Amino acid sequence: MNTIYFRIILFTLIFSQNSLCSQITSPMETKPIQDSKQIIIENSDFMDISETEVPGAIVLTGNVRIIHQGVRMSCNKAYHFTKSNFVKAFGSVNMVQGDTLTMSSKYAEYNGNTKFAFATGNVVMQDPKMTVTTDTINFDRTSQQAYYNTGGVIRDAENTLTSKSGKYFLNEKKFQFNTAVVVNNPTHTIRTNHLDYYTNSGHAYVFGPSTIASENNTIYTTKGFYDTKKDEGKLQKGSKIKYRDRIIEGEDLYYDRKNDFARAKNNVKVTDTINKMVIRGHYAEVYKQKDSMFITKKALVSGLFEKDSVWFHAKRIVVTGKPKNRIIRGFNNARFFKKDMSGKCDSLHYNQKKGLTQMIGKPIFWNGKRQLTGDLMHLISDTITQKVDSLKVLNNAFIISKDTIGDGYNQVKGVNLYGKFKDNHLKEVDVVKNTEVIYYMRNDKQELIGINKNVSSRINMIMAEGNDIESVTFFTNPEGEIYPEDELPVNARKLRGFIWRGDEQILKLEDIFPKEELELDEKAKAEVKKKMMEADVPMEPSKETLEYDKPKKVKSAKAKGKSKK
Repeated sequence: MNTIYFRIILFTLIFSQNSLCSQITSPMETKPIQDSKQIIIENSDFMDISETEVPGAIVLTGNVRIIHQGVRMSCNKAYHFTKSNFVKAFGSVNMVQGDTLTMSSKYAEYNGNTKFAFATGNVVMQDPKMTVTTDTINFDRTSQQAYYNTGGVIRDAENTLTSKSGKYFLNEKKFQFNTAVVVNNPTHTIRTNHLDYYTNSGHAYVFGPSTIASENNTIYTTKGFYDTKKDEGKLQKGSKIKYRDRIIEGEDLYYDRKNDFARAKNNVKVTDTINKMVIRGHYAEVYKQKDSMFITKKALVSGLFEKDSVWFHAKRIVVTGKPKNRIIRGFNNARFFKKDMSGKCDSLHYNQKKGLTQMIGKPIFWNGKRQLTGDLMHLISDTITQKVDSLKVLNNAFIISKDTIGDGYNQVKGVNLYGKFKDNHLKEVDVVKNTEVIYYMRNDKQELIGINKNVSSRINMIMAEGNDIESVTFFTNPEGEIYPEDELPVNARKLRGFIWRGDEQILKLEDIFPKEELELDEKAKAEVKKKMMEADVPMEPSKETLEYDKPKKVKSAKAKGKSKK
């Protein structure tokens, strides 16, 4: 009996004895049993048994085709360990699961008992939506999860993802990355250490320090959702959007990259890096292409003028215009505060290029201890030095300041007022048309000399700091006299239209907000505190997203870590 004949006889005997156990079919069988738990050899050009070469295995060579419970595998050569229900495949290995998933490699192992596959060597895994290329991959068919730790690249219609490690949940069409992942898209690039990505929808969930960068801006977040198809994102937990000329921050950000629109809620801060301006509030919308923004809910704008900050507040603030040409509009109970000066009005309009601040609707202005009112006020700043330069009060101009010692009030009234500032103090004032004056005159010892009550066509006053007046000059037919204190009745010591509003003066930044805004801020802080307590809870996709991301009637399996056998 020659060697070849002996091998054929031995193989036939072993094959017949183990046929019930191994379910190996001969090349002639065309209908193998599909529901068997055992691996089925559908075809092989040559079969051999060599206890010396591969103990306990059948060696299959040439056009090897293997079947096991919905998976078909082909390769050039395979070792089939019948007792352990295990296969090692070599050369042009191709594995197909159903009609949706294929995996090719140079080498693979498959365990029929655990339904666990291991592939290495130029591995390519594909389904209709994506392609994974890596060096080594593990595939658990029971949980329908595949994972790699050797670096990989995932490509779909919109994105290319690279990472050191990754896990793919086939039922949910979801990738999970926990180390150094980069998502490249024609419009942006995402970099993070923890990303959940759904291939069907293109939805990406990032956790931990992450960036989403494009040509025009960069988004920083520690917790966020991004729709890579629509270029829309929802960001939480201390996120910010950085443009060339401004930074937008908030606890809850929405961003539409196609329209360059951002919406921010809770602890909102917008920093104008060119104009050294900061805008705060609890709700803001920014239209970058239109260079416009509005902010509300305890809105506050601060900027630098002559190294002194100035703050603007209103129920609603709108900022428009290009850098260096910003326009700020404040509506409903507008206010501003600066060292030694503050004001209130119905609405406020600031033009950066002109250096003009208009106070419209019942304006009132305080400088030191002086109160100024009128129908309309203009504050003019030097556009180069940004110093407050001059003041105009148009129609019904009225200046009031308390006497330095007594209970009386110094008063000047006229149609229009024109003032000049020096070091934030109103230094010189001209009041024109139908001017009236009540002034408490004192000597160097601050003793009351008398009360000057006068009318004229125009008055010029040189102001000292505090309430003092250095000089008063009356022009064009002045009429009046100086009354001793006991000769001027109390009811004659106030000009018509006199209203003292010293209790409303904004003396510190906290006073810039009306009571209702402060109450609103307390509610907002409570909401932010609640969100911060929830911040460590992993972000979950919405119900609508889950319906889209996960195929219906498919129960997602829990991830089970497997190690290579």
